[in-house]
Amino acid sequence: MLVTGCLLLASFVGGAYAQSQPWAQCGGAGWTGSTACTAGWVCTYQNDYYSQCLQASSSATSRSSSPSSVSTTSSRSSSTVSSTTSTHSSSSASSSSTATLTGIAGTAPTVGPSQDTGKLPALGWNAWNAYGCGISNDIIYAAASDIVSLGLQAAGYEYVNIDDCWAEMKRDPTTQQIIPDPTKFPNGISGLATQIHALGLKVGIYSDAGTATCAGFPGSLGYENIDAATFTEWGIDYLKYDNCNVPGNWSDTYPPPGNDYYNSNSAIRYRQMTAALAAQSRPVQFSLCIWGAANVWQWGSRVGHSWRMSGDSSASWSYITEILTTNAQYLDYVDFYSHNDMDMMEIGNGDLTIQEQRTHFAAWCFMKSPILLGTDLSKLNSTQLAIVTNPELLAFHQDATIGAPAKPFAPTANGTTTTNPPEFYAGTSTKGTHVFIINTASSTATMGFTFSLVPGLAAGSKYVVHDMWAGKDLGTFSGSYSASIAAHDTAAFLVTPA
Repeated sequence: MLVTGCLLLASFVGGAYAQSQPWAQCGGAGWTGSTACTAGWVCTYQNDYYSQCLQASSSATSRSSSPSSVSTTSSRSSSTVSSTTSTHSSSSASSSSTATLTGIAGTAPTVGPSQDTGKLPALGWNAWNAYGCGISNDIIYAAASDIVSLGLQAAGYEYVNIDDCWAEMKRDPTTQQIIPDPTKFPNGISGLATQIHALGLKVGIYSDAGTATCAGFPGSLGYENIDAATFTEWGIDYLKYDNCNVPGNWSDTYPPPGNDYYNSNSAIRYRQMTAALAAQSRPVQFSLCIWGAANVWQWGSRVGHSWRMSGDSSASWSYITEILTTNAQYLDYVDFYSHNDMDMMEIGNGDLTIQEQRTHFAAWCFMKSPILLGTDLSKLNSTQLAIVTNPELLAFHQDATIGAPAKPFAPTANGTTTTNPPEFYAGTSTKGTHVFIINTASSTATMGFTFSLVPGLAAGSKYVVHDMWAGKDLGTFSGSYSASIAAHDTAAFLVTPA
């Protein structure tokens, strides 16, 4: 979640004050509140999604314009990451050694994320898209129960994740621990975690790599060790770590010195929590909710298990095509323990057509993004449940032998992969070669591909084409194959030698 999602808080601040208060948000993509600060405070750029009221004397070193490596597109003003040439995430982001680094980068921890979790992209549910700040023990536990009763657990879904607004506004003055809101969680987070674990599921929590969360609750910057130990004590299995309320002294210049994003202030804020989690006895899957900032795809796997590639999702076809366009550029960074996160599912929300919901799910599967359902699960209809539990798409997503996603390819001799987003993708699993076709047009279209142009397939052979959605063979073909695909729908095929 980022600030634009916190409508409740934004409305309160905007209605109560003509100017943004000290340390409050005053700008960013999608921000509709005041862009002016009270006397003595300056609205200071932090990143494309967040500007903050800082004291005039402390904001002099902060930038007032957007970084050149980030641009905004469309009415959503969602971040479009730069077109940096992809190299695999396992390679170092920089050849610098700590001996040559100065300042905080010279002493920042370099420990990596746990290898006891996060090998495969996460499957689960998150509270934010459906409930925002209106969460409670009963709501979270009801979702966990639905995961079991609706067959989602049997399909592989395991995480039940609490988002923002679970805490009180102040830390415990003695222990400095974050205090769960006793009205929302009368048995604490640990009590809820016990309930969720009893169902055979895992539980996730939310915090922020700033002074406060996007909704204004305590952040973990400067309290990483205390919070990591607290989360472990409560039985937490997953941490979503957001990017709001970043103090001016933690802001970055773009590009950073030597283009070394791993040693940027943004990365170091997340690295501090990585080290704190690594010191605990319980492995935690670490999700970097950094909105595609600081070229996170280059260093994300050295710090966490997944990393957001954009701002918040919305239940719209425009969001789906925007994030596909962005993420398609950086699929070389995806592998085991290393996942570009396209944000939470919107299936069941808004006015997406069934075809658009199929594309939403299929693309998250074949790009191997974490899949966290984001709706009131009890309201999913049978068609939507069939989409999110499709066994063949989930098998590709969760393949324990091949970690790479499907990637764009040119389907015919005069074909192209430069459409935005690309429409043809191919990848392999333990079952064979897969082809995925997205019809981005607004009407039904016949779309096809030449077998010999699919990576891994040979010319002059016959192939069995299998429909992954329907779970049935469509026949044996040679040369090429084409299908009629509805507007905004995605076809998913397994192609094997006859």
